Amino acid sequence: MSVCDFFCLCCHLVVAFCGYILPSFGHFMSLCQMTDLLFMEKDLVSSLKDYIRAEEHKLEQIKKWADRLDVLSSAATQDPECFLGHPVNAFKLIKRLNTEWRELESLVLTDMSDAFISNLTIQRQNFPNDDDQTGAAKALMRLQDTYQLDTNIISTGELPGSSSVASLTVDDCFDVGKVAYLEADYYHTELWMAQALKQLDQGETPGLVDTVNVLDYLSSSVNKQGEVERALNFTKRLLKLDPTHQQANRNLKHYEYLLSEQKVKATEEAEGRQRRESRGRTDDFLKYEQLCRGEGIGMTPRRQSRLFCRYYDNNRHPRYVIGPVRQEDEWDHPRIVRYHNIISDKEMEKVKELAKPRLRRATVHDPQTGKLTTAHYRVSKSAWLKAYEHPVLDKIDQRIGDITGLDVTTAEDLQVANYGIGGQCEPHFDFAQKHELYAFEELGTGNRIATWMFYMSDVPAGGATVFTEVSVTIWPIKGTAVFWYNLYPSGEGDNRTQHAACPVLVGSKWVSNKWIHERGQEFRRRCGLQETD
Repeated sequence: MSVCDFFCLCCHLVVAFCGYILPSFGHFMSLCQMTDLLFMEKDLVSSLKDYIRAEEHKLEQIKKWADRLDVLSSAATQDPECFLGHPVNAFKLIKRLNTEWRELESLVLTDMSDAFISNLTIQRQNFPNDDDQTGAAKALMRLQDTYQLDTNIISTGELPGSSSVASLTVDDCFDVGKVAYLEADYYHTELWMAQALKQLDQGETPGLVDTVNVLDYLSSSVNKQGEVERALNFTKRLLKLDPTHQQANRNLKHYEYLLSEQKVKATEEAEGRQRRESRGRTDDFLKYEQLCRGEGIGMTPRRQSRLFCRYYDNNRHPRYVIGPVRQEDEWDHPRIVRYHNIISDKEMEKVKELAKPRLRRATVHDPQTGKLTTAHYRVSKSAWLKAYEHPVLDKIDQRIGDITGLDVTTAEDLQVANYGIGGQCEPHFDFAQKHELYAFEELGTGNRIATWMFYMSDVPAGGATVFTEVSVTIWPIKGTAVFWYNLYPSGEGDNRTQHAACPVLVGSKWVSNKWIHERGQEFRRRCGLQETD
């Protein structure tokens, strides 16, 4: 069983539906596929070592030949006439110059890198691209914001929930800051360039980056945030290192002029602080991040006391009379329940095995056209599995129907999702709202009446499911499932079910969703006129 079998980790509020697939890109979206990259790199390292050994063997042969000729030529040149007076020496000199030096030339010109270059060329088509690297850098910044992590904590790799440590170099910090700068995200540019400068000041030896480059980005980023005096100070430090830096000399005059005018100085500190605190993020998005950290949960002790755990048999269903399932109330209004030990390890591994070859970037239905479009608010890879493909999938469908009492024959296929670095799904509704006329039209099964979601992995840090309207945080527990109704009995959408998947800070998050539709439920969940639970 491969490692991938065990470990396979966005805009503001949008109305969309998580689902469907497009061609893959973005290795950083799925930890499972990043595992494949890790083993590919291991193969390349092995190939590189073979190349090094071949080159070392080649140089060893050349060195032995050179050492032998050095001794011979040193002795021969002491008395050339005597040496060449011996016919054997004369013959061997001619032979060496005519044959052996030609063979040596051929050996020196032999390219030992062919096998390595061939392997590298073949594997290169699977390498991450610039978009992947940019996405990975953005994921670090997303985690930094959501979980309020200091830049130094990320750089040193001492993340909460992580048992391993992996650090970032000066060049790594510079690259993250450069991605932020190109995205006009000057807040994060400042943070990451300041971290790079800190590590340089502490004596770390950089690779390609120098202090001048870091200060150049740092001064520009703080100026973009309205802090001209700080930008001036960074520029002066830069010019001490490189007095001929043309852009810095121009910036120096510009910053001095702005400060002399006194138009910016009085307000720069307040404006800079405001930009840092908001950066265009809405109150709803800030609330989402707060819930991801486990803060601001809206359950009073009195309400909490009304939530219970029980053994549940769905009105003495034949399959669960003897072996009822463990049901736990996660929330009361809307009612969200969790089922424990509802899917076995063997079943989860089979689902992952079937899904892994099909993992693609998640897409959604455009509410206006009904066509597939990229889910910009969702950072994950997903696959769709039909019940008839394997007995385990059919068994899972049967189990969902038995426990919920709903007809799953009109439900969507099982969607399996894997979240990689910073993987998340920002606040959204599973159901179609009134203005989304074409959503699910091709299915002909009505709206999504309910959602069933399996957690198929534990997540050491991050990765919670949060309901932003009612301030609920539900943490992943492997082998459990959560269930809720998206619609009131009247058929109206329940806006309290707006939810999101928080970024994965450490680990890999596997979930699988079953979206149950209205058709077939007419006699299972009867309609009502009131918008009540």
